Amino acid sequence: MHLEQRVLITGGAGFLGSHLCERLLAKGANVICADNFFSGTRSNVEHLLEHRRFELVRHDVTFPLYIEVDQIYNLACPASPIHYQRDPVQTTKTSVHGAINMLGLAKRVGAKILQASTSEVYGDPYVHPQTEDYWGNVNPIGPRFCYDEGKRCAETLFFDYKRQHKLRIKVARIFNTYGPRMHPNDGRVVSNFIIQALLGRDITLYGEGQQTRSFCYVDDLIDGLIRLMETGDGVFGPINVGNPEEFTIRQLAEQVIDLTGSRSKMVHRPMPQDDPRQRRPDISWAQSVLDWAPRTQLREGLLRTISYFEKLLSDETVEGRLTTAVA
Repeated sequence: MHLEQRVLITGGAGFLGSHLCERLLAKGANVICADNFFSGTRSNVEHLLEHRRFELVRHDVTFPLYIEVDQIYNLACPASPIHYQRDPVQTTKTSVHGAINMLGLAKRVGAKILQASTSEVYGDPYVHPQTEDYWGNVNPIGPRFCYDEGKRCAETLFFDYKRQHKLRIKVARIFNTYGPRMHPNDGRVVSNFIIQALLGRDITLYGEGQQTRSFCYVDDLIDGLIRLMETGDGVFGPINVGNPEEFTIRQLAEQVIDLTGSRSKMVHRPMPQDDPRQRRPDISWAQSVLDWAPRTQLREGLLRTISYFEKLLSDETVEGRLTTAVA
């Protein structure tokens, strides 16, 4: 990265965005963090506010942004079912209008732009593990597909802008990621299980807990995004970024109970509609063109994440809210 490059991160106060802000500042960039705080929080970037190369802008990407930058990381969009189903129309608008506005900005200023896409574009896959050339199995009218279809449309827009306007694009399909600064009430399986275990609540499994996921620690994921952005114009994706090691949800629950020393019991609930049965990336391409693969083992990453949530729960006001949320 060239010194003093100006980098815009939309959704920069979110879980992934805040870690990306930190990493790019450490690399010498000037970072403009844009967020409307729908699911991101100011506290995630509060420690960066005094940094001379950091700027926080309250902005909703469904409206144009006029700014001079060299690179854009478009991360803006709620990424957990609880958040993106709260206002599904706005979720789709964030993905689609947000992509249009950020692509328009990149076109005006000649910036390189990266889209944070998602493994959800594969839906409930028939192909396992998922390779980038798989088109997916998606229900376009299901309750969770405001997110999936919004991200699929955003990918279409990115490639059309590349073909029509010669834009320098990068598209990363992000698989399940976890770590410190996950939103405690986001409904994701890692944060849910850790909070339930630390509070001594029952751990909720949907179905028998045999559906599988692969969990990538946030530091590894951010490394992958930066490596993709720094490739030449001949590498644009879409490219899977995630951990190819697969675990059942039951195995995750058992490991969380063990690492927290909790006495929580596992209870079973009906499967949510359209919940994917399998999810694991084929990262052969990322290994080849980015020289990237995740390095953090699940146990190590879970211990760091548990430590974060233990500190969060030491705040009695937070604990009160979480007790209600996960009960």
